[in-house]
Amino acid sequence: MKKAKLLFICCCIILTASAQETFPVNGVQDYREGYVAFTHANIVKDSKTTFNDATLIIKQGKIIAVGNNLTIPKDAASIDCKGKYIYPSFIDLLSDYGITVAQQPQRTRDFYRAQFVSDTKGAYGWNQAIRPETDASKIFTANEAKAKDLRGIGFGVVLSHLQDGIARGTGTLVTLSDEKENLDMLKDKAAAFYSFSKGSSTQDYPTSLMGSVALIRQTYLDAQWYKNLKPEEKQKSTSEGTNLSLEAWNNNQTLPQIFDAGEKWHVLRAKKIADEFGVQYIIKAGGNEYQRMDEMKATKASFILPLNFPNAIDVEDPNAARMVALGVMKHWEMAPLEPGIFDKAGLTFALTSNGTATTDFLANLRKAIENGLSETKALDALTKTPATLIGVYDKIGSIETGKLADFIITTGPVFDENTIFL
Repeated sequence: MKKAKLLFICCCIILTASAQETFPVNGVQDYREGYVAFTHANIVKDSKTTFNDATLIIKQGKIIAVGNNLTIPKDAASIDCKGKYIYPSFIDLLSDYGITVAQQPQRTRDFYRAQFVSDTKGAYGWNQAIRPETDASKIFTANEAKAKDLRGIGFGVVLSHLQDGIARGTGTLVTLSDEKENLDMLKDKAAAFYSFSKGSSTQDYPTSLMGSVALIRQTYLDAQWYKNLKPEEKQKSTSEGTNLSLEAWNNNQTLPQIFDAGEKWHVLRAKKIADEFGVQYIIKAGGNEYQRMDEMKATKASFILPLNFPNAIDVEDPNAARMVALGVMKHWEMAPLEPGIFDKAGLTFALTSNGTATTDFLANLRKAIENGLSETKALDALTKTPATLIGVYDKIGSIETGKLADFIITTGPVFDENTIFL
């Protein structure tokens, strides 16, 4: 078992080979360029294709060949995986892995003063909740302990961002290897993120959901106006000058746009904003969207579904049970059905571990499958779909020649309760 776990960690390392290296090594350089062959495995290329008793050959972090009856290179290190399964690793599009979470300020006397403009130093916008200039790739730090926990439930790649504010800037796509940050990072700017929550901003405005909606809409309008300004107009004393926030907002529009809505009504509000300004959000749901499925289908949006199902309610005491609303009980019953309902409705969605304890994720995933989510769709929602949504399916999301060697090894079918992630 110990050997198998070491094997899995190695599989998650994405190496970029080149003729010249810019990082010095203190000691003997050990750069291995040989082949590694995983033989006699059940290799799940994607949700539709499985090779039994097959071989996977990798070199320098890339898949060289996969299939049956392959000729193994003479210099390859061969690893017998008889009885084991190899799957593409899971991908999470809504993570804060390696990102320091913003802290709420201490409540000192100054905390209660009215604050109408941003305290952020620099040529940035006027509202602290609008921070599109935030670049997760510049604040990302690998966290081996958390990476190990995520690898233990099948994840090999995450899209990580600072989950704070209304405009949250860009997220960085990273692997969960035990390498340094420069080898972990697959794409420095992979998506732009938004929400209706002002987060840790100490500024008075916005103070309501209506204010958050207004602020987002105003920023879209301001950014359009700023984009059309001529360079000489920006420098006039009576005009805008340089606004790094609006510049970043405009630059981020070329990226996939992910909106953390978090509940059914916010989904519809986000969609209305998207329609107004001609953008297409990938929307993170909240688990109660099954209550408005006709409206969800009408959005024609792609979704990110959490698996943080509510815990069972203690109704042993009749007096306590009387205080539990019927709607609360109904949501406890229906929440595990949501992924299956989205599946049957034909909606495009990925799954996320966001909001779910690592120890509960696989159990909740199996619960969703028991309640109508097909295993085929579940695997797609953890591999191909998230990779496709952010435009990296040519690199990850399946086990194919030319893609990065980012995969997981299990003792059995990935969704079986008794399967162990090696």
